[in-house]
Amino acid sequence: MNYLENKTAIVTGASSGIGKAAAKALAENGVKIVAAARNQERLDALVADIRASGGRAAGRVADVTNLAEAQALAAFAKETYGTVDILINNAGLMLFSYWSDLAIDDWNQMIDTNIKGYLNAIAGVLPIMLAQKSGQILNMDSVAGHQVDPAAGIYCATKFFVQAMTESMRKDLGVNYGIRANTISPGVINTGWADKVTDPAGRQAAQELNKIAIDPDDVARAVVYALNQPENVTVNDLIISPTRQNW
Repeated sequence: MNYLENKTAIVTGASSGIGKAAAKALAENGVKIVAAARNQERLDALVADIRASGGRAAGRVADVTNLAEAQALAAFAKETYGTVDILINNAGLMLFSYWSDLAIDDWNQMIDTNIKGYLNAIAGVLPIMLAQKSGQILNMDSVAGHQVDPAAGIYCATKFFVQAMTESMRKDLGVNYGIRANTISPGVINTGWADKVTDPAGRQAAQELNKIAIDPDDVARAVVYALNQPENVTVNDLIISPTRQNW
């Protein structure tokens, strides 16, 4: 049974990678998509692609690190489709450094995007979901939310935060209000991240690791599975990783 038909979903970070793949997969299952990202051109291309395939989609440029923009995004979704049934918190940032590098700007960027961005998006949709007494919030996590790498301390910490906040949401929003919250924790995904590593040695290592990576479409199928459940079922956490990933 398709429990997703005619639902409305906000997908952040929808212009590329997992967000783009998830938006398209959900649209194929009858979900009305509100795609959010900072790149207007890529958003327009995604919306056009979904519509050309017979789906329903609208795009809105939004920076979720800004609370007002996140709230405006939720209001736009409700005005466009009349409801907000699903939030996929996906916009994220992964930067690598050792503690001795004192990469403070990188630390702050990851905290702003991976923690505050998620919280802002939740703050935007939660009043709507509370009024409806229903909804689903999927916080995209990572295997980095389950184990720690010495060169990714802050990134891992942000993903551990996502694990903790989602479990709290499940126990509060799920139990008391019927608003389901869950996480998906991907392993190495081929989203082009390896080519963005600035340190030459680090980029080479990342590119080597990326050889075993799985595709965003693989994660998108997990997103559909996690969300396409009856109202009395919550998939708490789903770890999706390459078969040959040994951590």
